[in-house]
Amino acid sequence: MTMRFVSIFAIVLFLVTKANVSCNPLQLSACANAITSSTTPSSICCSKLKEQRPCLCKYMKDPRLQKMISSPNAKKVATTCGSPFPNC
Repeated sequence: MTMRFVSIFAIVLFLVTKANVSCNPLQLSACANAITSSTTPSSICCSKLKEQRPCLCKYMKDPRLQKMISSPNAKKVATTCGSPFPNC
């Protein structure tokens, strides 16, 4: 009974955490160097990219962000970080 409660609590916590993502493209500034110069992304970049993943489709629709977010290097960074771009 206790294990079942813990499992349900963990699932609810995960869903609530994912639902509370604050879309802020400035959080991806840690990835700017990797995107613009094809360097290996830092662990901070990967962490921020995974955190902001639910927002990427929104960013790709923004004309100010679209060029950088949809660039081949950005997609390479996402793949390197283990967080490929969603299909929008």
